[in-house]
Amino acid sequence: MDYPANERNAVRRGYILKKPCQPKTHDFPQRQVSGLRRFSVHWFKKWDWLEYSIEKDAAFCIVCYLFKNEVDSYSGVMHLLMEGLGHGINRKDLRSIFLLGQGLAFRGHDESGESYNRGNFLELLKWLGEKVEEVRQHTLENAPKNCQMISPSIQKDIINCCAKETTRCIIEEVGDDYFAILADESSDVSQKEQLALVLRFVNRDSGKVMERFLGIVHVGDTTALTLKDAIMSLLVEHSLSPSMIRGQGYDGASNMKGEINGLRTLIMNNDTPSAYYIHCFAHQLQLTLVAVAKKNDSCGWIFEILANLLNVVGVSCKRREMIRQNQAQEVARALDVGDIVSGSGLNQELGLKRPGDTRWSSHYKSLSNIILLFPTIVKVLVHIGKHGVSEDKFKAQIVLGQLESFDFVFIAYLMLTIFGYTNDLCVAFQRKEQDIVNAMELVTYTKIVLQKMREQGWDTLLNKVTSFCAKHGIVVPTMDSPYVPQGRSRRFVEEATNQHHFRVGIFLRVIDLLLQELDDRFNERNMEILMCMACLSPKDNFSSFDKDKVLKLASFYPEEFSSFDLMTLECQLDIFMENMLNDERFQGLNDLNSLSMMLVKTNKHKTFPLIHLLIKLMLILPVATASVERVFSAMTCVKNKLRNSMGDQLMNDCLVTFIEKDVFLRVSDEKVVERFQNMKTRRMKV
Repeated sequence: MDYPANERNAVRRGYILKKPCQPKTHDFPQRQVSGLRRFSVHWFKKWDWLEYSIEKDAAFCIVCYLFKNEVDSYSGVMHLLMEGLGHGINRKDLRSIFLLGQGLAFRGHDESGESYNRGNFLELLKWLGEKVEEVRQHTLENAPKNCQMISPSIQKDIINCCAKETTRCIIEEVGDDYFAILADESSDVSQKEQLALVLRFVNRDSGKVMERFLGIVHVGDTTALTLKDAIMSLLVEHSLSPSMIRGQGYDGASNMKGEINGLRTLIMNNDTPSAYYIHCFAHQLQLTLVAVAKKNDSCGWIFEILANLLNVVGVSCKRREMIRQNQAQEVARALDVGDIVSGSGLNQELGLKRPGDTRWSSHYKSLSNIILLFPTIVKVLVHIGKHGVSEDKFKAQIVLGQLESFDFVFIAYLMLTIFGYTNDLCVAFQRKEQDIVNAMELVTYTKIVLQKMREQGWDTLLNKVTSFCAKHGIVVPTMDSPYVPQGRSRRFVEEATNQHHFRVGIFLRVIDLLLQELDDRFNERNMEILMCMACLSPKDNFSSFDKDKVLKLASFYPEEFSSFDLMTLECQLDIFMENMLNDERFQGLNDLNSLSMMLVKTNKHKTFPLIHLLIKLMLILPVATASVERVFSAMTCVKNKLRNSMGDQLMNDCLVTFIEKDVFLRVSDEKVVERFQNMKTRRMKV
């Protein structure tokens, strides 16, 4: 990979022509691992793809070596496997990597010798023993019955060692530098409240902002004091000083953001006054959309219809199957007449899912699927309305009458357009490398787009709605005629023409309400610290640079910037800007993260240490708690209904290796073996 891209294939062909390096006469060195071990020359006869590096004292697969990607995630797997073959079960071998990396269970329901399924660990060991003679000899045939290293307690010890070494690598990444904490709580499958903690920091080697999962802790309740104690104990356990916290990211619950006794206040009062709190941007955006739906009668009406639709159509597997069959027929018909084209990823099966106030983008997906499945849904409702039981029959008829109305189609398309704009914003918020300055710019751009839609988008929206209604046989009212509500009493709507009702009463009112909610909830611009942050943005060649605001920003961190440091920073900023504007490598950068990475890459972070420190403190401030939400998604995979009795420590260990798989694969196998042997006296330890 060090060669130019156009020459790499030729280099690979050269390696292949030379064939694997197999120094059969080499005196392979011994290694002290569960006794004296060394590479066996007989392995060359069995595997023609195997090669050995004398310099590295390691075995490789020549195919993996030549065609691995630049990430290099699995380059050491073959090395680990070959060591595992020679060292028996007392190694961090391929089985542990596979099971932990995939979040799979180790244990089986019945692990007796008569069982046909003894669990993933033992079954994978059995399968490997059938394929590889060394594994069978060292672990299945010749190993003493009391020293096979396959008991449940051994499995847990191996998992714990892998997790501890993975966490150790993460702590080394953080070092003694500043970091922010992202936390949230959720109940697991056994209804135990779990607190997940993620660290956000800037990697000192690359300058890139990182978010790493530290651990999960069982808490008895969700009071702010309990959560604070759990977080502090977890930090202390991993030798992280709470005084280095420079940012907090939580949702908007009162126990989290309360200004008197909330978690953020307790932590800031705990000798960390610069641990500034940021309300999760993604949560704020979702709350904005929910508030619009609740405050506007027309929006509330359409979501009530969607709830009724899901209650009628989605309550039974039979009706969901009807949707799938009708959708397949519609796709086949559309392909025949050429309305749609076939291809990879196109025309996939769609379904109806109930939107949730706390599930990001769920409303957008629900509405888009209903629009796409509209003819299919109508057919199913007609069938239920004619042939269903009496109660469901009447519900289907009512819902169908509401769906086949201009009111529903208009509001559905309006909300779908709005959700489409905000969905991109929501996805951007969930990027780990997102920074506050860029996030606030995205909010601003979204508001600009919504304002343009308000001023220029009426005709476009009306044409879409009219076209949809014509296609599906829905009556389009005359805009100059008096408005007649569909499915609602006239008592609850004002008297007006259709033009005034749909354009002013719904279109303009909904967009104005959304813009107002965005202004109210994303009011971080009113915070002086965030107003100053944009002044260091490299966008448009540092067009927003303001030295006075930079100095004001540094004053918010008195522990990092003394009076003397501020004087030094003032002089350093002038030289810094001259350097940035005249160095082509810094042209075209768009955010603080790319600026930080380029400073480290060019070693200018050492030339301008105070400026780099300030940029780092800005990057540490969290944008969203998406990483914590992903922990809970992983928790449902690791601790599922079949593993609902697993202990807290085991769940934490499995989650660490599962979520931070890239770090786990970089862990040295010698470190894991050393930790495993030092846990307690082992029979195989020499």
